[in-house]
Order: sequence, then structure tokens, then C-alpha cells
Amino acid sequence: MTDMALDHTPLRYVPAQAAAPHHPEIIPMSLRTLHFVMPGGVDDPSAPSGGNAYDRRVSLDLPGFGWQVAQHAVPGSWPRPRDADRAELARVLRDLPDGTPVLLDGLVACGVPEVVVPEAGRLGLAVLVHLPLGDETGLDPAVAADLDARERAVLRAVPAVIATSDWAVRRLVAHHGLAPGKVHVAAPGADIAPLAPGTDGVSRLLCVAAVTPRKGQHRLVEALAQVTELPWSCSLVGSLTQDPGYVADLRALIRRHGLEDRVELTGPRSGADLDASYAAADLMVLASYAETYGMAVTEALARGIPVLATDVGGLPEAVGRAPDGGVPGILVPPEDPAALAAELRGWFGEPDVRRRLKAAARARRAALGGWAATARSLAGVLDRLPTDPRRVA
Repeated sequence: MTDMALDHTPLRYVPAQAAAPHHPEIIPMSLRTLHFVMPGGVDDPSAPSGGNAYDRRVSLDLPGFGWQVAQHAVPGSWPRPRDADRAELARVLRDLPDGTPVLLDGLVACGVPEVVVPEAGRLGLAVLVHLPLGDETGLDPAVAADLDARERAVLRAVPAVIATSDWAVRRLVAHHGLAPGKVHVAAPGADIAPLAPGTDGVSRLLCVAAVTPRKGQHRLVEALAQVTELPWSCSLVGSLTQDPGYVADLRALIRRHGLEDRVELTGPRSGADLDASYAAADLMVLASYAETYGMAVTEALARGIPVLATDVGGLPEAVGRAPDGGVPGILVPPEDPAALAAELRGWFGEPDVRRRLKAAARARRAALGGWAATARSLAGVLDRLPTDPRRVA
């Protein structure tokens, strides 16, 4: 998520998927088949992401709402694939019968309108946008503009678009000129996990995100360098392979500030190792430049861990509020290490602030929506896909 690091094994903090006492509205009956087109690395534990975790989880939960899922993991360097990968996507779509319901991950679909748009008149297509392609940080402006135009062509052609937050819906409608009625929200769920005991209640900081420019770990390190008098340690958990140049620069920045013994780049973690990282955390920190939602945030809140994050995109929605109105996190402007540092000083120096944030995080934990709600929202969109797409204008 979050380019979020999540295990792809079955999650153990939720009831069995179709347990009727928990979801009495679920009526097991004959299922329609949904063809779900995903990136080829969706199950790769060495490159976890929030989008991959989302795709895997809703595939498990959709049968409870009338849809069995046939997965098509298409290899490629999406959203800019090689010719062979583009041809494979074209083959997958071409082989499906007319009128077939298809959900396409936006990372795969939105960069190749030449493949997707011709099929929009034949198949019932919906595109799931985890992050608008042009919003990726660090892209050459010409590349970003090209990806943006390609995405616009795809999203305007298909009958349904699904986003992961209300903010993302508004962004897609306004930016791409889409009809509001065709863009729907299906926010990520969260599985309530055991409360994190933390370390000493204050000093262990955790950032779960792929180490890339969009996640802004360099700004977090710059903030930490301003508060070296405080007794913190920070673990950066996430893939180190998506942008090796950025990772090298980040390591050099850590060395330059003399933080090698206090900032740890662990690489991706999953399963028990990721659980252990959360269990030891006192505060989740995230310095992203762009997020459509922020699954790392809700994963932390699902364990009662307060959050310090940037005020971008859908992150305020992910942080949310406790039922009593309490806010379980602190939001600061992006690209502002001084603001991050100031809030860290407050976190360490004001016990009342810590108590209030922790209480709100625990209350928010109990109110988080589950993945069944996500699957229900998706199923509602899929149920309305045209059965004869040729009639769609």
C-alpha cells in the first residue's frame, strides 16, 4: 500500500470468508465469473505493494458477493511494457468471449490504450486505479504527460472506473473529465490485528513503504537528522529494488547525517516478520508525496499504532477519526522535513499528546472497515456492468 508490504498468505485475523453469522447478507449461490487482469508480480513477496495486496484480497472475498475470480497475471514492466508483454495482454483480452466481465488493474491497463480501448466495445470492462500513472514521483515530465494521456484514453473508453478513496474519485473525475457516475469508490479494508505492544511507548518509529521517491523516505531522514537529541530508532520496511538509484542516494544521505546505527533499511517483510515489525512500533511515520489511500496507515491503526504522515491525497481518509471524533494521527505538509521534525519533538516531549493519539488509534482500530465491505462495493460495480458492451456510447 499502500505500496504496502503485505503477506499473500491467507490472513488470520478475520473470520472465514463466507461465515454467515458475520455476513448474513451473503447468500452462497451460483456465481458469475469475473476475469481479473493483474500485474505479473502480484504474488511476488520480494516486491510487495498495496495494489498487489488489494488485488489478492478482493479476489478472495468477491465469491461471497456472487463473483468467482479467474486471475490473469500478465508479466511486464507495466505501465510501459515490452512488445511481447503488450501482445500477451492483447491475447488475454482477445480470447475472452463477447460480453465477459473484466476487471483490469490500472497499472496494466492504463498505459496501453491501443490494447484496451478496442476491447471496450466488446467486453464489460472496469478499470481499478490504485494510483494515477502521471502521479508517480520522479518521472520525466514528457513521460508523465504521455502516461497521463494514455490513462485518459483508457478511462474514458471503459464503462466503469474504480478508485480506492473519495479523494481519488474526485481527482480522476476532475483531471480526466470523466462522468461522475462512472467512477466508483471501493476503499481498501483492514484486518483487525492484535494490539501492538510497542517498544517503550514512544521511541520506535516504523515506515512501511517501498523505498521510492514517491514515498519520500529522504524527507523522513532529513527530519530525523534534525532531532538526533531524541532517543528514536527508525525501521524502513519495504522493497529496495524498485528504484536502486534512489535507494543508493538514501543510504548515502543516512551516512552523511551519521544515522547508520539508528535508521535501518530492512527490505520487504511479510508474514511473521512484518507482524513483528508492527508489534515493536510505537509510531508509524510516512512522508509520501502522493497516495490515493494509504494501506500502511490502516494496517498500523488496525494494531492501535498512531500515525504521523503527510497531508496528501487519500491519506487523511485512511487516518480518519475515531467514533468519538478523536484523530489517531498527525498530518503535515509534504516535502517539509521541519514540520515532521517539529511533530516528532511533540510526540516525544508531550505525554498528553501521546496518550490522546494512542487512545484515538485504538478507538479507530475498532471502527475500521473490513475487506468484505471492499468486496461488496466492487461487486456492486460489477453487477452493473453492461451485458452487451457494444451498446455503450
